[in-house]
Amino acid sequence: MSRRIFRPFLDIASHRSLIAELTKREVLGRYRGASFGLLWSLISPFLLLCVYAFAFGTVMGGKWPDVEAGRTSFAIVLFSGLIVHGFFAECFNRAPALVLGNPNFVKRVIFPLQILPWPMILAALFHTAMNTVVFLVLRLAMDGEFVWTVVLLPLVMLPLVVLTAGVSWFLASMGVYFRDIAQVTGVMSMALLFLSSAMMPLDAVPESYRWVFQWNPLTFIIDQARAVMLWQRMPDWAGLGVYLGIATVVAYAGRAWFAVTRRGFADVL
Repeated sequence: MSRRIFRPFLDIASHRSLIAELTKREVLGRYRGASFGLLWSLISPFLLLCVYAFAFGTVMGGKWPDVEAGRTSFAIVLFSGLIVHGFFAECFNRAPALVLGNPNFVKRVIFPLQILPWPMILAALFHTAMNTVVFLVLRLAMDGEFVWTVVLLPLVMLPLVVLTAGVSWFLASMGVYFRDIAQVTGVMSMALLFLSSAMMPLDAVPESYRWVFQWNPLTFIIDQARAVMLWQRMPDWAGLGVYLGIATVVAYAGRAWFAVTRRGFADVL
């Protein structure tokens, strides 16, 4: 019984060597041929943060409630939310092409297709970690303090990782049968950004529209991430537990859907 419950995650243990190799290829492949190589994983988020600081802080004069006056402070708050969104968006946008982009895995070799989301997710987590390093270094340089509660960030991200796995299985399967879905996910990922607390606090949203932001699956995780990354507060453990329970159901359903629909992959591809 317990094996069935944890089946969506047992693939990691069963194929850990293959997943590790594919993850390494995912990470290194992005920077292959670049002069600075893997250093771009640190340079890119730093440059991105500079753009946010200038555009939203200097040009638009953005301010965040309960944050000390200062343009950079606003950029840091904004960047912390974009770190969470960036992880989900990377997986959400790439998932429809996981099977579609690897037809040889379907037709010519015996390959455990169900593991395809994991290298993508782990590579996205690597970039999330690099973004977090940049965030912490700049926060330390600006405020002169280390926020110790940031060590809880992996626990905050865990429910979102589980949810992302389930959604990725759904999208990877649907992407084989409906080729236009990749175009839809790009628009949806942008909607998830602007309709979440990444760009503005919930208190700034009109009451009549606030429910849209609250139902966004990223809003709760973004708020909890900011709690541990910025405000030195404990996350909402009860809320994270409920989120993890729902995410596990989504992951199990996504894995089951993928197992059923994969039978027709070879015919379509």
